[in-house]
Amino acid sequence: MSAITTHVLDIGRGRPARGVPVTLERVGTPQSMPLSRATTDADGRVKTFTPTPAIQPGTYRLTFEVGAYFASTASEAFYQRIVIEFEVRDAAEHYHVPVLLSPYGYSTYRGS
Repeated sequence: MSAITTHVLDIGRGRPARGVPVTLERVGTPQSMPLSRATTDADGRVKTFTPTPAIQPGTYRLTFEVGAYFASTASEAFYQRIVIEFEVRDAAEHYHVPVLLSPYGYSTYRGS
């Protein structure tokens, strides 16, 4: 079953980033179309976006509201929002997009 999932790890604290609001959008012309919103669970994961969108080939965007997360941990941070755009080529595949987060940087990759 195709899906888009994510996992946010706070490498500055050495813990999953719980409570990060995440928006999933389909990027297209003339405008982007929001599909779903979720919040990372106690393990820093979004296993299912609700409502569950039908994944089709195209460009997607995940927006992580990390400013709210850092405020909840009483941490000073440089980034308020992380935006990641990626391409879905095969709608039958699982697309996992992890984020490694710290107050002054982040990295991402295609996970499994």
